[in-house]
Amino acid sequence: MLVLVAPGQGAQSPGFLTPWLDLPGAADRLGAWSDAIGLDLAHYGTQADADAIRDTAVAQPLLVAAGLLSAAALGDIAPGAVAGHSVGEITAAAYTGVIGDDDALRLVRKRGLAMAEAAAVTETGMAALLGGDPDVTVPHLEKLGLTPANVNGAGQIVAAGTKEQLAALEADKPEGVRKVVALKVAGAFHTRHMAPAVARLEEAVEDLTPADPKFTYVSNRDGKAVATGAEVIERLVGQVANPVRWDLCMETFQEMGVTALIEVCPGGTLTGLAKRALKGVKTLAVKTPDDLDAARALVAEHS
Repeated sequence: MLVLVAPGQGAQSPGFLTPWLDLPGAADRLGAWSDAIGLDLAHYGTQADADAIRDTAVAQPLLVAAGLLSAAALGDIAPGAVAGHSVGEITAAAYTGVIGDDDALRLVRKRGLAMAEAAAVTETGMAALLGGDPDVTVPHLEKLGLTPANVNGAGQIVAAGTKEQLAALEADKPEGVRKVVALKVAGAFHTRHMAPAVARLEEAVEDLTPADPKFTYVSNRDGKAVATGAEVIERLVGQVANPVRWDLCMETFQEMGVTALIEVCPGGTLTGLAKRALKGVKTLAVKTPDDLDAARALVAEHS
């Protein structure tokens, strides 16, 4: 059973889209999306530096565009399930037919702008904790006023909050945590700090007419499969201000009998988590078009 997953913010790197634009039709698709959302995706994906693509309003559409381009390049496949981490949920929703690609880019552009605006209210950020026991780490974070914004499984938790709270965490790590690593994101996503963005997104989705997913869609909220397009959209909106439970998504994959997992471009983060948490499952991160042949072979073997 094959699972197709899409990464979230922080997976981008300067120039990562460059080789993808050599694929037939890719530059035209990217150009059309750029015109639709008023953002030069080709520039940001090929020429912009790390600081420019760290901007939430840029990073989010860039990641969804990259995910959709690379997924389309895999060909006509039928995964047993799809899921995305944070903004990757929009990629997954489009891939499984809940919304069209154009609507996905318009929605993620509005999401990125709304979250960037919310992040500007207070100086906030996120940090990954390496090591530790979640039963010890989570109460410690809450004591410091931080939110366990991403519970990623394989022992990884990402804390989010104000810069002062994150500094306090660095000085007072939970027992068993080896290191606290600041993430290249511009705010405390998936926390109460994003509440204003939820209201903006509720307005943004009013004109959408979602279809029910063609493939099983697994939600970040609780790792549950979602059967209707309307509920997928409702969860996409609320998830902005609530923790990502990727650990529960992986538990669901395991219960479904996953045998292989492919992470679309810019792959790597979710594949790394799967290698630690889903023992025996074959994994492949699609980083460049050079990975497509191996990905297609994995599809042929497991779907």
